[in-house]
Amino acid sequence: MEDKRLIFPFAAIVGQEKMKNALILNAINPKLGGVLIRGEKGTAKSTAVRSLAALLPEIKVVADCKVGCNPNQKQEMCQQCISRLESGEELPIKKRKTRVVELPVGSTEDRVIGTLDIEQAIKKGEKRFESGILAEANRGILYVDEINLLDDHIVDVLLDSAAMGVNIVEREGVSYSHPAEFILIGTMNPEEGELRPQLLDRFGLCVNIEGIADLDERVEVVKRWASYEEDPAGFHQLWRSEEESLRDRIVKAKEILDEVTISDEMLYLIANIAIDMNVDGHRADIMMMKASKTLAAFNGRKEVLKEDVQSAADMALQHRMRRKPFQKPGVQAEKLEGIISHAHMHKHEYVHTHTHEHLKVPKV
Repeated sequence: MEDKRLIFPFAAIVGQEKMKNALILNAINPKLGGVLIRGEKGTAKSTAVRSLAALLPEIKVVADCKVGCNPNQKQEMCQQCISRLESGEELPIKKRKTRVVELPVGSTEDRVIGTLDIEQAIKKGEKRFESGILAEANRGILYVDEINLLDDHIVDVLLDSAAMGVNIVEREGVSYSHPAEFILIGTMNPEEGELRPQLLDRFGLCVNIEGIADLDERVEVVKRWASYEEDPAGFHQLWRSEEESLRDRIVKAKEILDEVTISDEMLYLIANIAIDMNVDGHRADIMMMKASKTLAAFNGRKEVLKEDVQSAADMALQHRMRRKPFQKPGVQAEKLEGIISHAHMHKHEYVHTHTHEHLKVPKV
């Protein structure tokens, strides 16, 4: 059993608010499509990922299933669990913490998606599936350190599964599928090379992080880490109420997410930001909408406000803006603020022709 004392509390991480927010938003709404964290080594990236998993509430799983199927939702089950359920078997249930599954850089496609025993399928008509990393990561967190060093094809497979929520393995006309709902978290140091723009665009959110420059905060990092190493249980106790408060906020946000509405005005603002920030395609607009709604839910609201859109834009555009040679990646904060304040001062023409009824955007 995992020792909670060994995990540094999420709430105790100093600074790095953008990274923490992006991780929390994906925990509330896995349909955001994961987060790419770009930054130098030693900036608490892997600590934050493991801390997030420890923070999340326990989940119910089918006890003897390698995929960790949800026993209460047939549509979230693998083929074996469905067969067992339909044959009248009562599935054994247990509770467990959210898993963090790490993908090694040298992983092969078979190790990632799993393998089918073709001989068994042809001779006996049985689908014998050997599960891979995607099965292990179902309903958990798939953590890929140095994702920019992975083979592009493997990154494609990960992003496809993250987007569809299912892993399909096909060999010699035999196919097998299982649920693969996971939060994809990729980290990378841009100095070691970038991801192709087509792959970058498919990450829902992205944050660029740097080492903390503030003297007081740097000292606080050292103090907290020393206190944690000296007495992990005592340090955990110290942060227990903050951790529980954050866990409650995440649970409540999940509950109200489907009820969050976004007005025409906010949708026009999102489209305006995408155009003015020179972003390709429409994925950015959709991500800003989804992230805005998730932020509103996290803040206990059922309506998207301008500040939600501004924060969402910062995370959804980091990796989607066209850059000139030698230009640093990221969103120009002043330009973004200018677009939003301009929209506030000069109402668009649509204000006079729309009734401002709140749209019920489909589930995100």
